[in-house]
Amino acid sequence: MTSQTPAPAASAGAPAPTLADLSVEQLTDGFRRGGFTPVDVLDAVRERVEQCEPTLNALWWRDLGPDGGAARAAQDAAARWAAGAPLGPLDGVPVTVKENVAVRGVPMPGGHAAGDPQPAVQDAPITQRLREGGAVLFGVTVMPDWGMLSSGVSSRHGITRSPLDSGLTTGGSSSGAGAAAAAGYGPVHIGSDIGGSIRLPGTWLGLATLKPSFGRVPLDVPYLGRCAGPLARRMADVRVAMQVIGRPDARDVSELPPYTGDYSRALGAGEGTGGAFAGLRVGVHTSAGCGEETDPDVAAVTRATADALSDAGAQVVEIDPFMDEELLRDVDRFWRVRSWETYSALPVEEQRRILPHVAQWAQAGADVPGVDLLRCYHSIQRMRSVTIEATLGVDVVLSPVAPMAAFPAEQPMPFSDPTLPMQHIGFTVPYNMSEQPASTVHAGLTPDGRTVGVQIAGRRFDDAGVLTFSQRLEELLDVALPARTVGVQED
Repeated sequence: MTSQTPAPAASAGAPAPTLADLSVEQLTDGFRRGGFTPVDVLDAVRERVEQCEPTLNALWWRDLGPDGGAARAAQDAAARWAAGAPLGPLDGVPVTVKENVAVRGVPMPGGHAAGDPQPAVQDAPITQRLREGGAVLFGVTVMPDWGMLSSGVSSRHGITRSPLDSGLTTGGSSSGAGAAAAAGYGPVHIGSDIGGSIRLPGTWLGLATLKPSFGRVPLDVPYLGRCAGPLARRMADVRVAMQVIGRPDARDVSELPPYTGDYSRALGAGEGTGGAFAGLRVGVHTSAGCGEETDPDVAAVTRATADALSDAGAQVVEIDPFMDEELLRDVDRFWRVRSWETYSALPVEEQRRILPHVAQWAQAGADVPGVDLLRCYHSIQRMRSVTIEATLGVDVVLSPVAPMAAFPAEQPMPFSDPTLPMQHIGFTVPYNMSEQPASTVHAGLTPDGRTVGVQIAGRRFDDAGVLTFSQRLEELLDVALPARTVGVQED
């Protein structure tokens, strides 16, 4: 690094930062000024992966050899920057995608040990957008079995661990993406989310994330509630990533009309008129209305965030919980039937290779009558309606992401009983089903040092508003990046 491109400030107790830790803005500024090249950055990421990966277990596939595709992409990007002709805001920036986002030539096992997954025959829309923008795709990140766990426990991959504390979970199902982001495997990592799978790693790893509006980021296999979006250490990197992946693709039959902006917009009355958040109405709640009760330490971080917003000029109003136990139970049952359909199609010897927690959870969907399944579908539509209705009167909703802080890495879920519905997604899943964008912002720590994020949910299709608000909130709170502990001794 040169004096023209400063390194990020290290948090107290954090290892000295390297090129692998720089933000997208810092990287592209360095490329532009000639302080370093995309080849130098990929080398730094390779070194970080070698230091951390034996413990973290974040990557399913990596392309970090000197003659690999990522090396060639970095060299091509370096030439474009030298010529003053970058392809876009991620040109030369190292990125990863989750295991369920197709990369041509890479198998997609879905996180589980059953079967013999074959290489994908073509890139997914997200992968194609990244390549078109010059991003250096060097890895594919792991996930748990079928993405139906909120942890990094997988029958194929083993246990993925937090870079902040190897004894703690990453969250999931974007477990590898979260670990890669928190460990500094470059600034941008793409995950997916059907009930919280981007945002849960966000709170348990101290990350900035976005679950976009349904249909905003193209998927070649869309499904009710499923979205893909970025995980990063700072919200500015999430916004830049959306400029690249948040573009349409005809393969996504659920895609929204094309968006051509930069994922930022004017909010409120602005500085000098009562505070940075003046004119904005923020709804807040710390009880989801279903599932596990919110831990007081998690609620306290959310309330402190609400107070900071109020002090900065926002009108903060309490809103009632809008989820209930029936809504949570019905969406959980709907997913069990979906997973049972997949599980039951496997040969018996392959069924035995599925993680026992997931197998037992899915088996509860075996005897659900068709009429009851249709009732669950109607219940999901009710969830959609009550969520939109509850949030109409505010600009954004502030809440916890999950009712608890990070739990041990070896646990498949925050709770041990697979017969229970998913007790921890009451804050996150409604925005999947209502199709509204929702982010996470790192907001503080529990007394024992575990990270706590807050969720910012916005109106339908207002991804730009949620990202702008979240970036402002991140600046207002000014919470230090959590310190990586894994791989530190080798730095």
